[in-house]
Amino acid sequence: MTSPSATATTPQAAAPAAPSRHAALSTPGHDTGLLLLRLVLGLTMAGHGAQKLFGWFGGGGISGTGQFFTASGYPAGDAMAVLAGLTETLGGLGLAAGLLTPLAGAAVVGTLVNAIAVHGTGAFFAPAGIEYELVLTAGAAALALTGPGRYAVDGFLPVLRAHRLAHGALALGLGVVLAAVMLLVRN
Repeated sequence: MTSPSATATTPQAAAPAAPSRHAALSTPGHDTGLLLLRLVLGLTMAGHGAQKLFGWFGGGGISGTGQFFTASGYPAGDAMAVLAGLTETLGGLGLAAGLLTPLAGAAVVGTLVNAIAVHGTGAFFAPAGIEYELVLTAGAAALALTGPGRYAVDGFLPVLRAHRLAHGALALGLGVVLAAVMLLVRN
């Protein structure tokens, strides 16, 4: 006959350790999804920047884009074309590579806030709508807040190895403030 105390002290098979919250978020599917989002959004933005800087993909180059910025009320249209082109190109490439992801996302968000303001909010859907710019803005903000995933250059940078929401939020705040400053200099 076994006593109740004997059965209570009998070793049982160790239960598997519950996965940590961070490990549960960093699954191959999650990281692959973030990589896909980063590549599509980042390379799309880099292509837009190349249109402004180099006239690639049917873009106006610095001169044509500068004329557009001047007509849209921005001072120094050519300088604004270079600034927008560099922001889109470098921010887009940063997102695609997962390099300085919070800042890259903020650069894209800041540029797109200006694009939405210039385009206007008269309609949501094309041809006069802002849905395209809004989707790109939301995607860039989401990447800045969530981090780039495991398949990114940020994993090799000690300060960004463990993504922190605060990094993304601060970067997005900076991007929105700089976008507001650019809108204030617009006539």
